Amino acid sequence: MQSSFAGFPPEALQFFRDLEQNNNREWFHPRKEQFEQLIRTPMLDLVGAVNDGLAKFAPDHITDPKKAVFRIYRDTRFSPNKTPYKDHIAASFPRRGLEKVGGAGFYFSVNHNVVELGGGIYHPPPETLLAVRTHIAATHLEFRELAANRKLKKLMGELKGEELARAPKGFDTDDPALDLVKKKDWVFFTELEPALATSPKLVHNIVTRFEALGPVLAYLNRPLLKRKRREL
Repeated sequence: MQSSFAGFPPEALQFFRDLEQNNNREWFHPRKEQFEQLIRTPMLDLVGAVNDGLAKFAPDHITDPKKAVFRIYRDTRFSPNKTPYKDHIAASFPRRGLEKVGGAGFYFSVNHNVVELGGGIYHPPPETLLAVRTHIAATHLEFRELAANRKLKKLMGELKGEELARAPKGFDTDDPALDLVKKKDWVFFTELEPALATSPKLVHNIVTRFEALGPVLAYLNRPLLKRKRREL
């Protein structure tokens, strides 16, 4: 079924501006219905439209919109920032068959300042980190070719991610893939103008970039899917 996403209403961006100045329950609670109408409902439509695009090149990443969209409520238990609400609305599209934070997936977020989008593996658990590093060490030339794709670099920039200062345990210091296996994340990330949020063109801008990212995500997920099959 095709989505009818026409853009977030301009009032949605104003809602985020006001939330930035009034990030407290006393302000948000009486405006919760506004949030649902102005932001969450269009976001569900947007995710549906992105799913339509994913069906053509990454069908295993299609995600139920209600599961894809993150809650607006922040988890303040382990954060020095105790404001109760996020300053953006976001969605993720993990690979079916892998844990939400255990594989490579797509992501985007929207607020009044910026549209952010990206994809890859971010802060994976230790067993995933080792599997991906081992995979990259054995096939780094393939990964380098994927990461150097001209369209990908134009739309998403260079590969990003935190990295270790030295070779991780079990890998040689003269490994030709050392620059890649030292990484703790393998992500591509870019920012778009916030004005796009109020336009139906946002769908094309997200889907086009996700399509460019698709081969990299498939590569990163390959060893994880193999491990998953062995566990079954």
